[in-house]
Amino acid sequence: MQVLVRDNNVDQALRVLKKKMQREGLFREMKERRAYEKPSERRVREKAQAISRQRKAARKKMQREGLIAGPKRAAPIR
Repeated sequence: MQVLVRDNNVDQALRVLKKKMQREGLFREMKERRAYEKPSERRVREKAQAISRQRKAARKKMQREGLIAGPKRAAPIR
């Protein structure tokens, strides 16, 4: 992974690096590898994640079709 530092602006480069790492899922992977996870616990976690993904996809589909209300939008600032 590579980030360019422009005009000696290290803070901005760090922010960009953190965003890239977040998008790649590096932080989640580091957290998972911190301790050993039993295979049975791994299966349970992965199944729960799959169910969550399916529910989210179904909810989004229903919102697009107009069957349920979508998320509330913030009021415009005047």
